[in-house]
Amino acid sequence: MMLKFLAGCLLSLIYFQLCAKSTDRHYKNPTEDSPFLRKDSSITTGTVNQNFKIHANRTKGIIKLDGIIDEEDWLKAEKATDFFMVLPYDTGHSVAKSEVMMVYDDKAFYLAVIFHDTLPGKRPVESLRRDFIFANNDNFLFFIDPYNDQTTGYSFGVNAAGAKWDGTMSGGQGSNLIWDCKWESKTKNYSDKWISEIRIPFKSVRYNPEVDHWNIQFSRLDLKLNEKSAWAPVPRQFPTAALAYAGQLKWETPPPKSGLKLSLIPYLFGSTVRNFEKNGKTVFHKDFGLDAKLGLSSSLDLDLTYNPDFSQAEVDDQVTNLERFELYFPEKRQFFLENSDLFSNYGATNIRPFFSRRIGLDAPVNAGIRLSGKIGQDWRIGVMDMQTGSEGDYLSRNFFVTTVQKKIFSRSNIGAIFVNKQQLNIPSDWQGINYNRVVGLEYNLASSNNFWIGKLFTQKSFTPKANISEEYSQGLNVAYSRKNYLLEFLQLYVGKDFNAETGYVPRRNFLEVIPRATVKFYPQNGPLEYHGLLTEINNFYKPDNKELTDHSLGFDYFFQFKSRARLEIKGNNRYVLLQQNFDPTNKGSSFLLSGSTYSWNDFSALFISDNRKMFKYDFQAGYGGYFNGKRWFIQGSLNYRFQPYGYISMIYSYNDLKLPDPWQHKGFWLVGPKLDVTFTDKLFFTTYVQYNEQSDNLNINARFQWRYKPVSDFFLVYSDNYFPGSMNVKSRALVLKLSYWFN
Repeated sequence: MMLKFLAGCLLSLIYFQLCAKSTDRHYKNPTEDSPFLRKDSSITTGTVNQNFKIHANRTKGIIKLDGIIDEEDWLKAEKATDFFMVLPYDTGHSVAKSEVMMVYDDKAFYLAVIFHDTLPGKRPVESLRRDFIFANNDNFLFFIDPYNDQTTGYSFGVNAAGAKWDGTMSGGQGSNLIWDCKWESKTKNYSDKWISEIRIPFKSVRYNPEVDHWNIQFSRLDLKLNEKSAWAPVPRQFPTAALAYAGQLKWETPPPKSGLKLSLIPYLFGSTVRNFEKNGKTVFHKDFGLDAKLGLSSSLDLDLTYNPDFSQAEVDDQVTNLERFELYFPEKRQFFLENSDLFSNYGATNIRPFFSRRIGLDAPVNAGIRLSGKIGQDWRIGVMDMQTGSEGDYLSRNFFVTTVQKKIFSRSNIGAIFVNKQQLNIPSDWQGINYNRVVGLEYNLASSNNFWIGKLFTQKSFTPKANISEEYSQGLNVAYSRKNYLLEFLQLYVGKDFNAETGYVPRRNFLEVIPRATVKFYPQNGPLEYHGLLTEINNFYKPDNKELTDHSLGFDYFFQFKSRARLEIKGNNRYVLLQQNFDPTNKGSSFLLSGSTYSWNDFSALFISDNRKMFKYDFQAGYGGYFNGKRWFIQGSLNYRFQPYGYISMIYSYNDLKLPDPWQHKGFWLVGPKLDVTFTDKLFFTTYVQYNEQSDNLNINARFQWRYKPVSDFFLVYSDNYFPGSMNVKSRALVLKLSYWFN
């Protein structure tokens, strides 16, 4: 039955693919006959905006990064102009005037951007910190697709103060900003415009050296004008990062072939740690480690790490957990991030066969190796092997994952993954599980115009003594997007013995079905940019007898104002049949019993202020039922920026639970003030304080970073944990780390 169902789903997705090709013919590029477009028949890639071309010529002289566009190569360079508005409307050219030029030499490619002001006044920026928040800054971003697959690539950008922004792209439009590489920029502000010059070495990105063209898109956000624009037109329902709507970059000659490239990143680190809660003594530790990156080709990398230290990674945001299942926290460690979509995007949000944060969670990572990248035009591969040491009751373990992906149709692909977790040096009296393995196969649908997206996957786990027939998971997701509506359908199944120990699967033994619809209306006049509603039904069933265990009917009406403010009103009807005992306070004191049922309604309202202001805020409040009681809550954030040197902010939430005996009245505060200071684009200081009443913890984390050379850093990190009532110290640590990038 399962095979028949999967075959039916696959045929359905192929049918959607054919429908997508049909709808492609009905999309007409609004400017395909514009006289300023240069057409070149040698470019054969099939993006929607393939007639948008910019030509990059080889430099005759030297480009100096100074924010002054006076070199002869810039004066003769072709300009990308006449940007198209994407927001608040997508029916014409941008009001703001923008100019982008590109040239290159044997080692790097260069961009020069000139952004003219339309309105007087200070250009809004948040800070000088790398990887700024897109929506909070006047900025320029560009997205490159060096393989012309309209799925993977790189994103780079600068804000009006000169802060950098870079990331890897996957899924045709998403960017992972924790990835960093070596590149340079210089931004200069004038009274009526701002100019930036950018230099990106070819060895910092991976590409196919056999082609003389890449897909590329330029994007500008002008907050004063409240206008987002793109060089090649993009429908407003998609981000400007959507590679399906990229234009074409034509090189005068193909980019240089890449030989063997080697980068070494040695680092020294030391720490002093004391656990006061366990009456421990101060422990001093010093060590060294090494990361190495070997470019086997222009599109294939071998990465190695020895004795890695991740102490400089940003601290996770604490939350008040009122859910029945494990929460998800994203990966922030640099080693796991390049080509991370190859490993981490399999399955669905709550059915991941591989989740890299499982590695090193309870024991130190000794070493690791990863091979990832592209082979030819249509194949991507990834192989990762990580070795952890023993820690307490945990044995040494080896984590191995390999994946392969093959492009089919215009932007779709099929992929397979294998994950193995193996215990090592097992003692004779070991009572645990020796290994855990997962294999997965999936088909990802993406139409050439991005109107249709979808996924079909199946996974099988292998664990000793498990019931083979219950070790499966499976999912189907299809979405159709247009300017005025978004229609989605999601179906997921996880067997009761499906076990992905190196993955993220917080819930098992369910069949989930979610239809969802979003409708938007765009008034011609008035204060609203758009308004609309979102409604969804989310049902969970027992797989064996199809008994309903969870139900929610959600309704959300939203108003997006031209001032960039937003208002949402939400309502939900919920039903739960508990599958296991659950403490609604998550304190572990008393429990609602498995098999008991609960139903309730709840309502909330959310307001987000104009983020262009120096002071901005968001506020949400709600009230309604909560299992066998009532709950009301408030949550939000406050933020004041002193541009371009940073901001001071605070997140807050209060959950008030009115429950019968034995819980009675419970209230949980969560407060997190944060100071983020960017003295320059190389000196950063952050202090984050988080008080979590539910976990009875007060945490202080202070981090100083000096980027004294590109991607070479000095970190000093201090952290404290206290019991809030008495302010007695739980633990305290001070960490120092120094790294340098040789290449």
